[in-house]
Amino acid sequence: MFSLLLAALLPLGAADAFKPEPGFVSLFNGRDLTGWCYRDGARTDEKVAVTFDGKAAASDGRFSAKDGVLIVHPRLPRLAQKIWTTAEFPKDFVLRLEFRAAVGADSGIFIRKPQLQCRDYLVAGPDKYKTLKKYRAQDWNEVEITVKDGVAHCTANGEVLEAALKVPATGPIGLEGDVGQMEYRRIRIKELP
Repeated sequence: MFSLLLAALLPLGAADAFKPEPGFVSLFNGRDLTGWCYRDGARTDEKVAVTFDGKAAASDGRFSAKDGVLIVHPRLPRLAQKIWTTAEFPKDFVLRLEFRAAVGADSGIFIRKPQLQCRDYLVAGPDKYKTLKKYRAQDWNEVEITVKDGVAHCTANGEVLEAALKVPATGPIGLEGDVGQMEYRRIRIKELP
C-alpha cells in the first residue's frame, strides 16, 4: 500500500537521473523535501507538525534539496535536529541510501526511532567504527539497513555497523543534523514479503 502512495507522491526526477532498483521506491525525489517533515517533540509517534512538500528547504534552512542531494547544513551553536518521512513503515524492509560526510561530521539515520550512527566514521568514531576498511572519507558511501522481525542489520559498503539493532514495530525513517555537513542521496526502500 505505501509503495503505491509513495510512488504517486514522490516521482523520480533527481538531477543525477537515479532510478531505484526493481521493487524499491524512492523516499527522496532529488528536487525538494516532499514526503519529509519535522514532528512535534522528540517522539516519532507524535503528530506531524511541519511538512515540506514542494519546498526545496526546511523552514529553518537546516535541511535542503539540490541536484539530487538532501543536504544537512551545519548549525552553530550546535543543535541536533531530525527530519522524518511523513510515511510510516510497519512491514519488514530494506532501506538503501548513500551518504557523504564532511570531515568530523556526526549524524544519524533513525529506523522507526532507534538511531544508527552515520558520520565521518574514521574521525568521529566511536572506536568500533574507526576500523572500517571500506569507508571512503569525504566520498559517497552506501548504507543498507535490513529490518526483519523487529531487528535491523546495518552495513556501510558491506561492512557491518550494527548486527542486531532492535527497532519498534512501525515508525518513520529519519535523518539527523548534528555536527558538520552531511549529504544523502538515492534514499530508497523495498518492502519485504
